[in-house]
Amino acid sequence: MIKILILYFSRHGATTAMANHIARGVESVHGAEAVLRTVPDISAVCEKTAERIPASGAIYATLDDLKQCDGLALGSPTHFGNMAAPLKYFLDSTTELWLSGALVGKPAGVFTSTGSLHGGQESTLLSMMLPLMHQGMVLLGVPYTEAALSETRSGGTPYGPSHLATDLGELTAHEKALCKALGARLAKTALLLKQA
Repeated sequence: MIKILILYFSRHGATTAMANHIARGVESVHGAEAVLRTVPDISAVCEKTAERIPASGAIYATLDDLKQCDGLALGSPTHFGNMAAPLKYFLDSTTELWLSGALVGKPAGVFTSTGSLHGGQESTLLSMMLPLMHQGMVLLGVPYTEAALSETRSGGTPYGPSHLATDLGELTAHEKALCKALGARLAKTALLLKQA
């Protein structure tokens, strides 16, 4: 059984919804398990501590979660065309994994949600790819063979799934399909790499 870690930060729930659909895509592949993890919010004023286990939702990620995964889906809302600070803060703590090469050769993909159509979806996805490249991970996007990528009128990019969070808040059918496609692609690739 391979494990795909779906690591994300979500402030209002849209990125969480995407993570859940990516998990469905992972678990549509025989022999693959999705592991959902989040990161705690950070304070802009001073250091604050979070409870070890959040009151609801996914539990907080640890470096061991990254070490033990066979693949990674990394997600964040768009904050001024970049990933959210809590996710960046967590990624900045992964130096020991970089030094040991613990993530080298593992497949990874990224996903994002934004409140405006031109709010930096692609730049956010690219910003999340950079630390994964430094870690030596194998980056996967969403190929145009996924029909939803050509048909979407909301979120969706070849760099990874995206969501346009409107007042309605719900993911569109195309956005859900692209999330599931990334999850399945990560799981299939991780299985192939493990067999090799």
